[in-house]
Amino acid sequence: MKLSFRDAARLMRDLDDRLPAGVERLQALYPDAGRAFLIGVTGNPGAGKSTVVDALITHYRALGKTVGVVCIDPTSPFSGGAILGDRIRMQRHATDDGVFIRSVATRGHLGGLSRSTADIVTVMDAMGFDIVLVETVGVGQAEVDVVGATHACVVVTVPGLGDDIQAIKAGILEIADVLVVNKADREGADRTVRDLTYMLDLRAGKAREVEIVKTVAVRGDGIADLAGAIDRCRAKAGDLVIERRGMWARAQLGELIRDRVVAAAEASWPGGFEALVAEVAGRRLDPYAAVERLLAAVSAGPSR
Repeated sequence: MKLSFRDAARLMRDLDDRLPAGVERLQALYPDAGRAFLIGVTGNPGAGKSTVVDALITHYRALGKTVGVVCIDPTSPFSGGAILGDRIRMQRHATDDGVFIRSVATRGHLGGLSRSTADIVTVMDAMGFDIVLVETVGVGQAEVDVVGATHACVVVTVPGLGDDIQAIKAGILEIADVLVVNKADREGADRTVRDLTYMLDLRAGKAREVEIVKTVAVRGDGIADLAGAIDRCRAKAGDLVIERRGMWARAQLGELIRDRVVAAAEASWPGGFEALVAEVAGRRLDPYAAVERLLAAVSAGPSR
């Protein structure tokens, strides 16, 4: 099924809103996906992820490859809104028919991605893009969902974000296939490389070699080296790609099951799911008993 950019954008919106019509169209597209190379770009806030992504787009387009980009923005826990501003840094690609950029909000989803990331990536994959870049929100030490959603994971850091102990303990660094020290023209870049190298040496049971690349993405410096490191990672990925597909499929299924259970609870529990939440919050019911009652209500079907 061939999609225009307009149709694809509308489908992605419907998938983000969990509309049944969007899900049906995605199911029709699913067999056509699985050909694109998926690259995750993650890292701390302010590390320059969007600038690195922008530079990678330029590099891959110069090679004649088509590129899809999914940018994840945080949703405000207070207003429920999201700025969706990452693509502003990628405006020079706005008129390029070989590039499609989509920004989506997390909508409270944890792990650095949004709930619809996998679906949007599937649409871009089915559209025939050679490369799909997934840029996470600015993440901390535990938001590592991107490693299961992509074939290669690029972790971007910068000099001055923390000492060597911080680098060692940061869980996000442990998922990297390629480590990028961006803004490498700053003082302390070489020390950051040394700290990361030391951290990698301490990783138990990690046979994969993780390359460390220095970049100044705003000038395009080091981006060819980064792309080369990604290509080498792709060449030796082997069974890792299959393993990650399994990880992401498991995560997708788990989330969909949870969504369906909550939806069934809304229909089955008198007063809806929020009424059950109020019972637990008011300590009139403990969480374990609430779950048992909820599952029993779901099994019994909608209340009359």
